[in-house]
Amino acid sequence: MNEPATKPEVPDERAVPKPDAVEAKLVVGAMRLGQRLMLISVALLTLYAAGVEIHAVVLTAEVDLATILLLFLYAEVIAMAAVFYAGHGKTFVFPIFIAVTALARLLVMQGKEEDPVGLLYGAGAILLLAVAAVILLRLTGQERWR
Repeated sequence: MNEPATKPEVPDERAVPKPDAVEAKLVVGAMRLGQRLMLISVALLTLYAAGVEIHAVVLTAEVDLATILLLFLYAEVIAMAAVFYAGHGKTFVFPIFIAVTALARLLVMQGKEEDPVGLLYGAGAILLLAVAAVILLRLTGQERWR
């Protein structure tokens, strides 16, 4: 029996060439460096913004709940950067905490001018995010976060 002749494989023109090991290490290293530089920038700018807010509180000698929640947001951003560098905990949960705090601050800032239905939507969003955080922490086996 004669086997049918197989056609030689022709490279697909649309295929993306795979980088060699050295190129891959350089690209990944550059991306990690960029990530760290951005994270340091975010941390420094967050500290600056918190300092500006604290300075305004000292000058006016007035503190309201919206300011406290804003400072808490800044603290969460700094904690997220610290957790990334310390290597402890799950950094993907921190954006959920930040979103919860931001929504709470938004609800406080809007106050009595907001339609009651909007307040319910905001409260529902906070509840949904809190449940998501608990589920993520349970699924990853992390009993507590640092």
